[in-house]
Amino acid sequence: MARIVITGSSDGIGAAAARLLITQGHTVTLHARNEKRGEDARAAVPGDLTTIAGTKDLASKAKAAGPWDTVVHNAGLGPSNSDTKTADGFASTFAVNSLAPYILTCLMDKPKRLLYLSSGLHSGGDDSLKDVTWQQRSFSPFQAYGDSKLHDILLANAVARKWPDVQSCSLDPGWVQTKMGGGGAPGSVDAPAKAIADFASGERRISGEESGVYLGVGGPKSPHKAAGDVKKQDQFIGICEELSGVNLN
Repeated sequence: MARIVITGSSDGIGAAAARLLITQGHTVTLHARNEKRGEDARAAVPGDLTTIAGTKDLASKAKAAGPWDTVVHNAGLGPSNSDTKTADGFASTFAVNSLAPYILTCLMDKPKRLLYLSSGLHSGGDDSLKDVTWQQRSFSPFQAYGDSKLHDILLANAVARKWPDVQSCSLDPGWVQTKMGGGGAPGSVDAPAKAIADFASGERRISGEESGVYLGVGGPKSPHKAAGDVKKQDQFIGICEELSGVNLN
């Protein structure tokens, strides 16, 4: 049985995946944004992903609770998120969706498997990687979300390349009915929950053994052309290193 931690798992897709994995007999630790949200969880590590300091603190707690077979980076802010600046001065969409997974990846012990939740909207992401923190650009919620989901694939692929002993993939869960996706979404959480559980448990029917794969709920998909660009991957990693002071070794 696998030991798994899922960020942003107090509701939505993360919670559905956790419930499924627990019924299969796996040990799952959830992440909640704060103590109150974590109270109802079976086992939860609270932590604020909006700031560098908060994410580093969560990484320390999660590392102490490990080791983990799989880490699922599921936490995220959606395409309607407001132009909220974090204490570090970054757009919160970038801080939570892009920078936090990077910091957690760097500071937690290497698991066997890493999964980063992306989105089909990554296809409209800005691959120039200019002003990723939205300090000069006029903020666009939809664009910020698409950018961040492209960042997640770049991160997953960079980790796959740099850590050959870890299977690192990204997943498009589809447009589903959650707080983020809204009640009008055509899909339910069942399909992405099953896809996450399949990968996290080590069954890997949808991914196989290959690393650096962009997955849909039914198997591999073709991502944005920049996703496979090693220079773009390294550029993004370099930006995150400079912003956070944390290196991906």
